Amino acid sequence: MSRERSVPTASTDSVVEARPELGGGRATSSFALPSDAPGGLPAGLGESRIGPRTFRWGERTFVMGIINVTPDSFSGDGLLARSSDEGRGGPGVAAAVAQARAMAEQGADLLDVGGESTRPGHAVVDEAQEARRVVPVIRAVRAALPDMPLTVDTTKPAVAAAALDAGADAINDVWGVAPDDALSRLAGERGVPIVLMHNRAEPRYANLLAEVIADLERAIERALAAGVAWANLLVDPGFGFGKTAEHNLALLHGLGSLRVLGRPIVLGTSRKSTLGKVLDLPAEERVEATLATTALGVAAGVDIVRVHDVRENVRAARIADAVTRR
Repeated sequence: MSRERSVPTASTDSVVEARPELGGGRATSSFALPSDAPGGLPAGLGESRIGPRTFRWGERTFVMGIINVTPDSFSGDGLLARSSDEGRGGPGVAAAVAQARAMAEQGADLLDVGGESTRPGHAVVDEAQEARRVVPVIRAVRAALPDMPLTVDTTKPAVAAAALDAGADAINDVWGVAPDDALSRLAGERGVPIVLMHNRAEPRYANLLAEVIADLERAIERALAAGVAWANLLVDPGFGFGKTAEHNLALLHGLGSLRVLGRPIVLGTSRKSTLGKVLDLPAEERVEATLATTALGVAAGVDIVRVHDVRENVRAARIADAVTRR
C-alpha cells in the first residue's frame, strides 16, 4: 500500500521570524515610541507672535519691507544723507515714516529697520551712531503704525535693546550663527522672536547645503540654551552673506532642504549682487530678478521674503502661494 509523504509548510510566523525583511511584528522590537520620546518627524511650524500680530506659518508667504536708515546701502535706498541732523528727527526720520506708510499700504506684513549697511566694504558704525539712526525711526514708525510688527536689523546687543525699548518687536541677526549668543540671550530675556541668519567670514565650504543646515542647527541649539522659546526662532540661509554667486544660486536650488530645521524660513534676495551678476544689471534694475527668486522661494516653502519693492513682491508671492499652497 502506497503511503503519501507529508510536506511540512512553514507558518507565517516562522517565515517572518526567519525573514525579518518581510516585515511584521518580529522584524522590529516595537512599533510604538517610548512614552517620553518626540516623534522625530516633520510637523507643522505652528505660530509666532511678533509684536501686535500672530503669524500662522504655512498659510501663506509674508512680506517684510526693508527700511535702510543708512547713507551707504548697496541697493541705493538708504534714507540718510551724510548730514548733521542724522538720527535727530530730521529728514531721515520723516522719510522713513513715509516709506513705512507706503509699504504698509502696498501690503507689507512686517518692516525691518537697519542702521548699518552690510554690503561688502561698508563703513563700520559704532553702536552709539547706529542707535542714533534706528531708535528715532523705530519710535516714529511705531507711533505712526501701531499695528505693524517691527524688527531691528543689527548685530549689536546695545542697539537691539534700545530698539526694543523704542518699540521694535523682534531682532534680525545677520550673524546668527556666530558663537556669541548675546543677541539670543537678549531675545530670551525680552521674550521676543529672533531671526538667525547664516553667515561666514569667508565663502569656504566642502558641502554647502549640509554645512548651512548644520550651522543653523547649532545656532538654534545655542538660542534655545540662551532662553529663546522655540516659537520665537526663525532662520535665514543668508543669501549673499559669506557665499559666492555660485553658492547663492546653489542655495536657492536646494532651498527646500532647510525645512528639515522645523522653523520658519526668511529669504532675503532682494536686489542682491548675485542677481546683478546673472543679468549684468545695477541694483535699481533687479526687480524682475527678485520676483523670480520670490516665486522660487515660495515654491520651496519659505515663510517670509525680505524685500525692497513691496508691491511687486506681494503680488508675486500671492500668485506663487495660489499655485503652491492652493
